[in-house]
Amino acid sequence: VQLVESGGGSVQAGGSLTLSCAASGHTYSNYCMGWFRQASGKEREGVATITSGGNTSYADSVKGRFTISLDNSKRTMFLQMNGLRPDDTAMYYCAAGHGTIATLTCRLRRSVDFGYWGQGTQVTVS
Repeated sequence: VQLVESGGGSVQAGGSLTLSCAASGHTYSNYCMGWFRQASGKEREGVATITSGGNTSYADSVKGRFTISLDNSKRTMFLQMNGLRPDDTAMYYCAAGHGTIATLTCRLRRSVDFGYWGQGTQVTVS
């Protein structure tokens, strides 16, 4: 599975961005996909995840501001980010895991549960 992110950039506080993650390669029926971010000098954080069944999970810091979604026909995942704040500045990574275990642990947003990663896209909020 290959994952390619796009949509990052620079935005002023209060603005919006939409990140996209295009998946290619093998298709799985049960999977979890998610967005992680890593700010300079900080640990990687699970921002939001979504299962193949549509169950979502969000970090408390982004609840009500970010929305994760899937377009299965296009094999693309999105992260709509509204009300961006300077502390949202980070490299954002798309990740995927497959199988029943992945769907069960998806809501925990743990990076160790994901076997496939994109190269990242930078989001800067000033």
